[in-house]
Amino acid sequence: MSIQILYFASLKESLGRGVDTVDLPEGVKTVGELRDWLVANGAPVLATTRNLRCAVNQEMVPAATPLKDGDEVAFFPPVTGG
Repeated sequence: MSIQILYFASLKESLGRGVDTVDLPEGVKTVGELRDWLVANGAPVLATTRNLRCAVNQEMVPAATPLKDGDEVAFFPPVTGG
């Protein structure tokens, strides 16, 4: 399964990139499992960001949301306004 991952705001800055395209291993089937897999494979900032938000195909979703081939997954920290 191949998906595109977008990182926003401080996540993008911490990782040094805004986009990844990855082929997921068999055991990664949900947004939460994707986040855990990314943390284990060089993106620890995703584990330490409080209130991490995520979207699949531009819709906000919980971590238990299943993924399918071709999905676009976006991770972003909460933002404050002023």
